[in-house]
Amino acid sequence: MSGAPPPVPAPAPAPTPGQRARGYAVHAYTASGVAFAFLAAAEIASPRCDPRTVFLLLAGALLIDASDGPLARMWHVKRWAPGIDGRTIDDIVDYLTFTFLPLLLVWRMGWVPDPAAAWVIPALVASLFGFANVNAKDESAGFFLGFPSYWNGVALFAGIWHHLYGPWVNAVVIAVLTILTVAPVGFLYPNLAPRPWKLPVMAGAFAELLLMLHMLYDYPHVPAWMMWLSLVYPAFYIALSLVLYARRPRPASPA
Repeated sequence: MSGAPPPVPAPAPAPTPGQRARGYAVHAYTASGVAFAFLAAAEIASPRCDPRTVFLLLAGALLIDASDGPLARMWHVKRWAPGIDGRTIDDIVDYLTFTFLPLLLVWRMGWVPDPAAAWVIPALVASLFGFANVNAKDESAGFFLGFPSYWNGVALFAGIWHHLYGPWVNAVVIAVLTILTVAPVGFLYPNLAPRPWKLPVMAGAFAELLLMLHMLYDYPHVPAWMMWLSLVYPAFYIALSLVLYARRPRPASPA
């Protein structure tokens, strides 16, 4: 005796005009980061490049990147505006503003030993592999796999370190981070950090951003004590990432 056929699920309701408009508005907001990328590139290419202007423009792109994800999740963009892949837009803009332009600035300003391209190009390639890695973001656990290409912050420190200590400090830091970019090491995804760590991670990141913006006032002539103070949050972020990644739940191995 055969049972009754399973019920056919009801079709998903069509999005309202407001829902569709909100979805595409978030896509447009994410894409607006490319305007900051263009202006930063124009400044780097100018005869009298001012790195402070570049960092302010990259900070604008950073604020967009930090806020578009929560907006996309709150307004269900994948559901109501599926015709555009917001992740692709985000990755392109992020590669430009987190990796390509900051490292181009390091090269342009001569903050690494000659030949500068020998230090910058491997970092560009490693980050490109990082962005293309389908497992680079574990959103369910709240981790990036490998150093998440925060080259915008590294570039800001590079100018200060070059002023205080010379170019070889930058060379060593860039080389180490290039290796970590493709290494199987987890770094916290700030927006998706597990509780109770999300609040201190996000608050610390905001405080770090304010401190870095303050350092631009007389950049790169930043006192050594302020530079070391500004490294407290990165040290906390790296240490917390390593500890939480080591303690993360692992899937049970098959019997």
